[in-house]
Amino acid sequence: MRPEAPAESAGASLASPTASGSSRALRYDLPQPDLYAEWDEPATIDAVERALRPLGEVIRLEALADFPEKLKAARPDFVFNIAEGLYGPNREAHVPAICEFLGVPYSASDPLCLGLALHKGRAKEVLQYRGVPTAPFLMARSVADARNCTLPFPLFAKPAFEGSGKGVSVKSLCATRKELVKQVDYLLSTYHEPVLVETYLPGAEFTVAIMGNGKDARCLPIVGMRFDELPTGAPPIYGYEAKWIWDDPTDPLDIFECPARVPARLATQIRAAALGAYHALECRDWCRVDIRCDAEGTPNVVELNPLPGILPDPRDNSCFPKAARAAGMSYDELLRTTADIAWRRISGRSLLAEAAA
Repeated sequence: MRPEAPAESAGASLASPTASGSSRALRYDLPQPDLYAEWDEPATIDAVERALRPLGEVIRLEALADFPEKLKAARPDFVFNIAEGLYGPNREAHVPAICEFLGVPYSASDPLCLGLALHKGRAKEVLQYRGVPTAPFLMARSVADARNCTLPFPLFAKPAFEGSGKGVSVKSLCATRKELVKQVDYLLSTYHEPVLVETYLPGAEFTVAIMGNGKDARCLPIVGMRFDELPTGAPPIYGYEAKWIWDDPTDPLDIFECPARVPARLATQIRAAALGAYHALECRDWCRVDIRCDAEGTPNVVELNPLPGILPDPRDNSCFPKAARAAGMSYDELLRTTADIAWRRISGRSLLAEAAA
């Protein structure tokens, strides 16, 4: 390793061969039918490593039980964190917390931000407090909470601590109390965590990739959803079916538009909501913010993804790389730019300039 080029460590979550290709189908022989949805595939980890190699020596460290010992032994100058973690509502915070404990700098958001973002209820409470528009909600910790819900229908139900479409399906949209009670009961028994129940937002949906820190944080071109491209009769929901089943690399679902063709005023509102959420949770380096409009057309923040999906194959329709391509960045440039943004925050120096020296 050149002394002027910090070593990069791709802190990647364990990749499972059952999480790729045709095996994206729901697996009812598992504790959760979409158990592997969040785990990085080998192709993604390989692509991240290739992108970072020009910046320094790359050491792979998986987010497994032996991660603290391996991190301590490797002592990298800098961890490029993409680890989703394994178990629990704070799993995305485990790797950065261990890095902080051992004094190892790392990219992306800190443990508090990652824990808040994954806890959808707590995240929405922060957004509400900071004046960022988000749909009314409640946390259902029992079926009785669903029976006693006073929010007007239709409602949307999803697990409180999941990502990548886990627990989000066409059944998440509940038009009646009977449907809500049934879906909440299923989610509680399957995921063993609270269920977020929120007012259904019937308007257009977007996702916004953000890069940078503080006043330098900027939005990449907005990605819009075209729900008319979903299978006939499917509700306008970007859930597990749309992410992983109907959208297959061999037959991509033509659901995305980037840059989204929206009026300038709406685009300004979307970017303002996304950046408001980014700053409210104090995200760092990068994040993808999901936005959906209410019946009046006002953008509301649905959730934040401070460890955004970064599948390298354009046919996989991974939204952050899609937005980067629309901004003129290749996949490798996206990863290197993110590493540079993080290293500038950490050290005040440019990683790209140091690697080129």
